[in-house]
Amino acid sequence: MRDIDQYFQSKDEPVKSCLLALRSYLLQYSPTLTETWKYRMPFYCYKGKMYCYLWTHKKYGQPYLGIVDGNLIDHPDLLPETRARMKILLIDPEADLPVDTLNELMQRMLKIRQ
Repeated sequence: MRDIDQYFQSKDEPVKSCLLALRSYLLQYSPTLTETWKYRMPFYCYKGKMYCYLWTHKKYGQPYLGIVDGNLIDHPDLLPETRARMKILLIDPEADLPVDTLNELMQRMLKIRQ
């Protein structure tokens, strides 16, 4: 099993299902997004440049979408925490994915990368 697949399979429910749903969402969003294993986490690249990643918040235990260059996006649901460049979108693993928010963020992220 690949490291990236093992990462997802190692998570407990409901975090596992939420991360897998986010993975599926990202890979279906655009054929230009590619999945890779960087820094021991699932990363998604746009035209070879780091775009976003999936991880689980240590303090809250919630999955999140980490956005590279998130500091360039002003959105009330994004948390900068202590990062200068990245922002994160916490996801409630027991609720439906916030697809409208994800779509809005993805559009903004693509504009930054183009």
